[in-house]
Amino acid sequence: MSNTKAELMYRTMSPWRLFFVVALPGMISMFAMSIYSIIEGAFIGQKLGEGAFAAVNIAMPLVFINFSLADLIGVGASAPISIALGQKDKKNANNIFTCSVIMIFFTSILMGLLMYFAAVPLVRLMGADDELLDTAVRYLRTVAVFSPLSTIFFAMDNYLRISGFIKTSMVINIGSNVLTIALLFYFLVVRKMDVVGSALATSISMCICSAIAMVPFLMKKTLLSFVRPHFSLPMIKTIASCGSPVFLSNIAGRVTAILMNISLMTLGVKYLGEGGGTTAVAAYAVLMYSGDMCQPLLYGMSDSLSPAIGYNWGAGDPKRVKKIVKCNYIGTAVVSIAATVLLWLFARPLASLFANANDAALLELSSHALGLFGLAYIFRWFSITTQSFLSAIKKPVEATIISVAVALVFPAIVLASLWWMGLDGIWLNMTGTSVLAFVLSLVLVLFVFKEIKQKEKNGGKDHVS
Repeated sequence: MSNTKAELMYRTMSPWRLFFVVALPGMISMFAMSIYSIIEGAFIGQKLGEGAFAAVNIAMPLVFINFSLADLIGVGASAPISIALGQKDKKNANNIFTCSVIMIFFTSILMGLLMYFAAVPLVRLMGADDELLDTAVRYLRTVAVFSPLSTIFFAMDNYLRISGFIKTSMVINIGSNVLTIALLFYFLVVRKMDVVGSALATSISMCICSAIAMVPFLMKKTLLSFVRPHFSLPMIKTIASCGSPVFLSNIAGRVTAILMNISLMTLGVKYLGEGGGTTAVAAYAVLMYSGDMCQPLLYGMSDSLSPAIGYNWGAGDPKRVKKIVKCNYIGTAVVSIAATVLLWLFARPLASLFANANDAALLELSSHALGLFGLAYIFRWFSITTQSFLSAIKKPVEATIISVAVALVFPAIVLASLWWMGLDGIWLNMTGTSVLAFVLSLVLVLFVFKEIKQKEKNGGKDHVS
């Protein structure tokens, strides 16, 4: 797609048509990723067993922390890039793009070194006992080796969408997931490797697809292109500010994961007996993998529309921004209600994908947990959409308030409030968190829409920072 066509699409295409042209490919990309996540979980759960499944769940928060730093820069750069393009300042947009790619690369090297050499104490911090320690450490160290090349994958996906390469982004995402599944089969079934094979499959696939995603930019066929970088403190502050909601959400979420793992180990032993901690952690992993089938659709939809929202905000057209956001809210609400129904009706079949049929206790516990967990999606869509919207128009404070509350503050409050319910309190944690997040997001977004209404009265002439 040419530069002019990409900008015309964001600026003039009708909101609902733009929604289907931009958001649906984003949803398809994320759906493909969720299918991969389900298949990965099924491979680990069915082929390697409950212990390996629990060990990967223990290590996963550290893997996500690694990606969160890349997200801090990638997502943080996306909003000012889109706004700069809306203001016809391509020189600044290209500089931010180039600098962000460099920053991601060097940050990922540092994180890879940290995860590799400090793997043992880090995994213990996640709540791993001696039984799970070795498996979790080997998984984490394998991911760390590939960190410098794999973590830039999601940032390049954002930059492709900003440049109007919507279908290219979708194809690369689908290709990545197909390649990962093929590698999973090769490493776990053909080579009969353990969790290291799973880590290798994901990491190798992401490295290859990151390189492929770079090609359009290197060939200068995109709206964005690499230029001689000019770093400045204001630019770095802007990136950090706009990326802080996602970053703090990821970090806070990993802290919450630690609390959950510790709580699961404690409550599992209390209510399920010896070895119950591992079973409880494995059941929680089933929730996370099953949730991955639905939540990425909401993020994919909202993130795909962010460049269009940011572009029109930068162009001084708040009325169009509001129309696009309205389409986003309706879309995520429909998907969330469908997710709730799906998790309610097919809780046991979904759980059986990850829990071996011979492990009756894990299967029964996971099925029960999924039924309670599914209630969260009745409310979850609103905070996800609102946070993405606020980030797109450079409202980092409001977006950060939502992200930290959803990822840490509300889960901790609900965890303490529902402790008396035992493991059911854990399964209901996301539902309680989502209700509180709905209320908080509604209050914040009403203030923002009041500002947009004022801009509409002024004919959109207010300066957009």
